[in-house]
Amino acid sequence: MELISGEKGFELVHQSGNWLLKKDIGFSPVEMLVASIGACGAYVYEKILTNSNIDFTIEKVDISYERAEAKQAKPLSRVVITFSIHIAEDEQGKAERALKLIGKNCPVMQSLDPEIAVVENLIFV
Repeated sequence: MELISGEKGFELVHQSGNWLLKKDIGFSPVEMLVASIGACGAYVYEKILTNSNIDFTIEKVDISYERAEAKQAKPLSRVVITFSIHIAEDEQGKAERALKLIGKNCPVMQSLDPEIAVVENLIFV
């Protein structure tokens, strides 16, 4: 991976077009980290459900976060991932139990400071 300094800030070089990493113009580095946590969690959750032979469709994934405002750099303190999912009623319990496997199998979450709480929720649609 390569970062270059462009006219509007640092850009992550990508073959389909560079990604601007600057708050208010593109995504800030913190937002990119939060997005990475959510995307990794979603891919891992899909894999867990597929391996469990559960028929599902993830409609969307909402991600919110909080920062530790009292600390100097204001690092992440909490990330909440909410999956909106279509799934048969008789499989919903399995889908809820599978949430606890995400963090153990997501390399992004495994790379975080242990003080950052990651919470996974489901909304059945």
